[in-house]
Amino acid sequence: MTSPDSPPLVSPSPCPAPPPSIPSSPTPSSPAPSTSSLPAPPSLPPTGEVMVLALGRKKQRVLIALSILPNFFLAFLLSSDPLITLSSPHHCHLPGPLPSPDVLNASIPWEKGDRPGDSGGLSQCKQYANGSQSLVVNCESGWDYNVTEGLKNNIVTEWDLVCDRYWLVPVEEVCFILGILTGCLGLGFAADRLGRSKSLLTSLTLSVVFGVLVCVSPSPSIFIVMRFCLAAASAGVFLNLYIARLELCEPSLRLVVTMLAGLMTVAGELLLLAVALGCQSWRGLLGAGAAPLMLFLSYGIPGVFPESPRWLLLSERSVDMNVFTDRRNSNRDVRDDESFTELDSEPVPSSQPHLSFHELFHSRNIWKNMCVLGFTSFISHGISHCYSSFRGDVRGTAPSFYWTYLLSVCAGGGALLLLWATVDRCGRRGILLLFMTMTGLASLILLGLMEYLSETAITVFSVLGLFSSQATASLCILFTAEVMPTIIRGTGVGAVLALGSVGRLSSPLMDLRNHYGYFLHHVVYSSLALLAVLSILLLPESKRKPLPQTLAEGEQYKRPPLGRRRRDNVPLLATPNPET
Repeated sequence: MTSPDSPPLVSPSPCPAPPPSIPSSPTPSSPAPSTSSLPAPPSLPPTGEVMVLALGRKKQRVLIALSILPNFFLAFLLSSDPLITLSSPHHCHLPGPLPSPDVLNASIPWEKGDRPGDSGGLSQCKQYANGSQSLVVNCESGWDYNVTEGLKNNIVTEWDLVCDRYWLVPVEEVCFILGILTGCLGLGFAADRLGRSKSLLTSLTLSVVFGVLVCVSPSPSIFIVMRFCLAAASAGVFLNLYIARLELCEPSLRLVVTMLAGLMTVAGELLLLAVALGCQSWRGLLGAGAAPLMLFLSYGIPGVFPESPRWLLLSERSVDMNVFTDRRNSNRDVRDDESFTELDSEPVPSSQPHLSFHELFHSRNIWKNMCVLGFTSFISHGISHCYSSFRGDVRGTAPSFYWTYLLSVCAGGGALLLLWATVDRCGRRGILLLFMTMTGLASLILLGLMEYLSETAITVFSVLGLFSSQATASLCILFTAEVMPTIIRGTGVGAVLALGSVGRLSSPLMDLRNHYGYFLHHVVYSSLALLAVLSILLLPESKRKPLPQTLAEGEQYKRPPLGRRRRDNVPLLATPNPET
């Protein structure tokens, strides 16, 4: 019952009907606002991914192709050492015409083989004096070489680096590897401080200069010094191209582009053998690799091969960065690309663009990732030589040079193809763990069952170990380049490559000792390979993630905890109940 003063209750009425359609009015409607009067869309934050996409798809593909092409000719400089240091069978030179086998047996003593299973042969460094078999002396008139493989004229045959002077061959190999180590460390640091483009042009110029000086070397000592410098410069070219190529790619293209560059190197190594069979001179072989590098000096022309946009973001060269920014804002096709939807939410890097050594010293995750990947690179590069020479060490019958060379090159190419097919699907860390495990298992089988394996089984497990070790070495470099921040990427990748060069030093050192102690050498590397398997579990996963720019972003690449609880991503279930 309602009071008399209260208003009467009104029943709710239904919704009113829509008004009738009104005829169009003769008065003109207000004009639509013009495009010029609308406010400009907000500019995207200057992240590395945005600056790369600002180049445009066509320009990006062209720059990637330009960074891949030099790998074809770098293979002539970085992979020619086995050809120019190959020692052919030889014996003391005897006066007169070509001696018959009977004359050789009467003038040169017979020596037993050093390895098990080697029956021996004519002495390579001794001869009988004055036709008397009672007195044996060193070779007096030089040597005759029976060249059946490789170059007819290499540094061994030209300068007689055999017998008492054979030690110069391992010294040259050690200096060459040390040159690669020096170039990776020095020019990698220069790439971070001076820029990828300047460091690349410097490395290319030095490669051409020292490539010419190597070809005109008059003596072994000068050759070794020039070879050291050429190795350092060539390693700098390889490193700077690797980093610049990776920084030009989006996350989905990094693996494809890296594998294509590796296959280009494999093609160069195959052509290297064909050129060696054609020219038959070590000077012509090295000249064929150094001369084409002069063409790539055109990368210094403005606009041909610009500086890495990611490095420009961390430097003070604001003029060059504004060029990328203006192009990004003016290119409407790039702004409407699907890949920009995720970039709008990326935060602006908060760290300072300059390298803080105090912050670097306390970046524990960066140091951990670098140490683990460097240790893995050291093992994978060092143990490859064990598989290549295992058959000769055990059975005493080393395979031919062509078989060893082609097997190594083809195993590297097959490893790249398998990485291309699996790494983006299964992740970097999982595939690296798999191949390192295969490397260790192949070593354990060869060492533990050495006396019971047939020739075929030894060959199969040696090829398996060589294949897996080369796949591990290639994936280590890609993994390092993806987890190292841009501000120290050149130094980080250079350090990992340098540790791989340290592992390669075991090959010439074993040659210097005529492979004495090969079993202990292989056992040590196999044990370290098993330790590397455990250390790989500490690595993060970088599959299809953006490249870190600063040290703070690089510190975020951590291994996910093993006991991490999975959260439901459904918003309805993730929202807390207000009544509880």
